[in-house]
This record gives sequence, structure tokens and C-alpha cells, in this order.
Amino acid sequence: MSRSRRRSVVGRLLLALLGLFVVLPLTLILLGRWVPVAVTSYMLQSPTQPVQHDWVPSEQIAEVARRAVVAAEDQKFWDHRGFDVEAMQQAYERNRRGGRVRGGSTISQQTAKNLFLWPGGGYVRKGIEAGLTIVIETLWSKERILEVYLNSAEFGPGIYGVEAAARRYFDKPASQLSAFEAARLAAVLPNPRKWKVSAPGRYVQARAAWIQRQMGYAGRPAPIEDAEPAPPPGEEMRDDGDEPRWSSEPAPPTPEPGAEAPPPAPAAELPPADPAAPVTQALPEDPAAEPVPAPMPQ
Repeated sequence: MSRSRRRSVVGRLLLALLGLFVVLPLTLILLGRWVPVAVTSYMLQSPTQPVQHDWVPSEQIAEVARRAVVAAEDQKFWDHRGFDVEAMQQAYERNRRGGRVRGGSTISQQTAKNLFLWPGGGYVRKGIEAGLTIVIETLWSKERILEVYLNSAEFGPGIYGVEAAARRYFDKPASQLSAFEAARLAAVLPNPRKWKVSAPGRYVQARAAWIQRQMGYAGRPAPIEDAEPAPPPGEEMRDDGDEPRWSSEPAPPTPEPGAEAPPPAPAAELPPADPAAPVTQALPEDPAAEPVPAPMPQ
């Protein structure tokens, strides 16, 4: 092959890569300002097929669902331009100290990841995600970003979007979700393939109750200092995709063959209940209770 022909092949290959990784995403993001998103990269890669997904416009999504995901995933969503620098710094410091591994992705970053990228971490993916996030924040309104996020987030194995989740778990459309139900859905978002909406454990119940307090629902205003409940040991997912990435604590050593197994650790004793302490379980919904929502941007 002559040198000029090799250059021509390399040039065409570079143009094809440019179109695949730059022009195509930009075109899809531009169309996404108005066109419903029928399928995402994560849906195509889901281990559960076929997936359940029904796009609905924001007018057909209960306001409590919008409040719940913002309270759960990105409380500075309406103020930042795609990145929560403070949360990223806190996550970096926590991970560096060996605390529970956690990321600082915003709803905008998660939307970019869900639409175009793949599970797994690495600087390459995070770099592409950052670029896509900037474009999405530039071309879309905050309302549109939240609408697409609610229609593309995974709420259970193969269940994508709040409409499919509402019908699957509560047998109702997303427009009729209550605050209690919306908080339960939002509670599993960090790890929807392990934490269950339909059969929530103690942590999911505690997180759902915390989300309700952050929303302004649950019969009382949120305390000034109301820390998010910590997940059980080993169940905090790294911020690098949907697949569970358990905490970086080393696994216990495997005993040698024939060695006597160590005695089981004693069960932890729970402190006595404090009647004055805030409720940490999901509260049963009270149809007569009046919600006290915080104001949302117009």
C-alpha cells in the first residue's frame, strides 16, 4: 500500500471516529431538547432483557417524584452548572481517607452517563461524561434534564424510567405517585439492582424516610442537621456505573484447609429507642396529612 493511500485510510478512520464520538452525540443531544428519548445506552446494555420503559412528559410525572430524586441525588441541582464541586471534593477526601467509597455525580452527569456511556469507571469514561455534561447543560434547560433523567434512570433490574417503575411497583401511573412512593423509588437509585422497592430492607426504609424529610414531607420539617443514612457495610456502590462495586475494605482471609473456623462475631446490640429522636423508618402514608413542600424553581 502506498504512503498516500495509507494516509487516506487513516484520515477516513479518524473522520469516522470523530463522527461516532463527537458528531453523533452532539446531534442526539440537540434532538433531545424536543424529541422523547426512547432508548439509552444503559438500556441496550442491561443484563435484563427486554427492559420495561415508557416515556412520559413531565406533565405526567407527579411533582413529588421530581422533588424526591433531587432530594436524594443532587440537592444543588437547580443551582450548579452540571458539577457539584464541593460534593466532588468531599467524595475525594472521603475515599482518600479510606471511608465508605462514594462519588459526587450530579443528576446532569448521571443523565449523560445513562444516555451515552457504559458501566464501569476509569478516567476515560469520566472525561467523556464531563464533556457530555457540559453540552447537555448548555443546550437543555434544567427542567428538560430532570425530565430525561426521570425517564432514563434505572429503578430495578430492567426497569427504566419513573413511569415503568410506578406501574411495576405501585400499579399506578407516575402522575399519581404519592410522596411516600416517590421517596421509596428514589431511595434505591444508587444501587437499583440490589436494593428493592417492593421488599425494602431497613436501610432503604431509613433512606426513604430521610428523603421524605428532605422533601418537606413526613409530618415535620427536616432537622437542620439530618445526615443521610449510611448503607450497610459493603453495600456502598462506587460512582462508576450501575454494577455494584462494593466498598474497598479487604475481604476476610480464607482459612487454611483443616483449620478451625473462627467463632462468629457477636451480634451488635442496638441502643434503646429514644422517643424524642427523629423517625428513621419509612412512615406509613397519611392521606389526611398536608404536605409542606419547599418552593421549586419556575
